[in-house]
Amino acid sequence: MSRSDRVLADAEAVLRRHSERGKSLTSRARERRNASIMRRLGRIAGAAFAIIIAAMVAGWFMPLGTSGVMIVLSLLLVTTLFFALLPGERAVSPDKLADSALTALPLKTEIWLENQRKALPAPAVTLVDSIGVKLETLAPQLERLGEQDPAAHEIRKLLADHLPELVTGYQSIPAPLRREERNGRVPEKQLIEGLSVIDAEIGRMSEQLASGDLDKLATQNRFLELKYQEAKELGA
Repeated sequence: MSRSDRVLADAEAVLRRHSERGKSLTSRARERRNASIMRRLGRIAGAAFAIIIAAMVAGWFMPLGTSGVMIVLSLLLVTTLFFALLPGERAVSPDKLADSALTALPLKTEIWLENQRKALPAPAVTLVDSIGVKLETLAPQLERLGEQDPAAHEIRKLLADHLPELVTGYQSIPAPLRREERNGRVPEKQLIEGLSVIDAEIGRMSEQLASGDLDKLATQNRFLELKYQEAKELGA
């Protein structure tokens, strides 16, 4: 195989992996929506069953008549509309990320990132997909961490503070200016670099949690302070 063929094959492999990651995230988002729909249908069925049973019991003591039947049908209609119009999966905001329990933080971060995809450039979306895959791995690992653990503090700061600041800082810049140099930096490039650092850091955290090296996780994370200072200046 020639060098150009190898380069092409490597590029195709990278694109295929990124495509699979995107499909994985999209599949999980679809599963969450389907689960929300099924919960809603279950509530409608349960409420309808209760109304019908109550109507049957009432019918044993007195005839319902036309008016009674109309009342039952009205209750069924109102109940169906009520549960059908209830909001499904609650929107996640950066503020809600900060208030989330540690074990719920990876999933909520993934949901929040999924909702930001359309407002991000293509290279950033690829990194968002990669971050989502790593968050899926990280989630069960956090179950053995306490909220006051130093490692938990570093993970919370990364997912609920640095990551939202980076993305919202980029989104606050008018679209025509995102690819123009500003104060010696290009916002779009800075976003991609920041997401790349976060992606790598989540992977490192997951690896160290897997090895049980929690103290090292807290101390080695300090280098991010300087990197994320640049992210905070993005929207300045």
